[in-house]
Amino acid sequence: MGLAVNLCVSFNPTTSTPAQGRKCKYEGQSVRALPIRILSVGKKRSRGLQLMVDEYVDKLRYYCSVEDVQIRPNPRNAREQKAQVDAEDEAMMNLIRSDDWVVMLDERGQDIGSEQMAELVGDAGNTGASRLSFCIGGPYGHGSKMRERANVSIKLSSLVLNHQIALLVLMEQLYRSWTILKGQKYHH
Repeated sequence: MGLAVNLCVSFNPTTSTPAQGRKCKYEGQSVRALPIRILSVGKKRSRGLQLMVDEYVDKLRYYCSVEDVQIRPNPRNAREQKAQVDAEDEAMMNLIRSDDWVVMLDERGQDIGSEQMAELVGDAGNTGASRLSFCIGGPYGHGSKMRERANVSIKLSSLVLNHQIALLVLMEQLYRSWTILKGQKYHH
């Protein structure tokens, strides 16, 4: 599958530093709003986190349909780390369709800014895909099948984020992306 470099002209293959201060190429244009599905591996969420996730889901639904799907960590109760990752990988792969545009969140992924995230959302609408799927792995990351399947691999921060924090940052950035795409003022 293609790398992020093939998807967005804003990605620079020689550096992981996002282009600062540049406008999104889709700003103010009509963008095909793909349904968004967020797949995340993790234990039961705290009430506070779930309230914040639900708030962003409500905000995002103004722009596109959003689905928040939780995958149980270590679904086969494996003792080995690799077996755990493989089981989580398989569970996630079973939820991805062949016509999904898959964005994998990974600490080794492309480092992108908010404008580039907006472009990623806009570009995905031009791929012919029927859905945009964002995938957040468990404590040990993603398995080999997900790495092969992903159309794009991004990181949300140079810091390693707990999967629950990554989920919240992703939701906030997707909302911010749509305000950028629509040329609207960002409301907290």
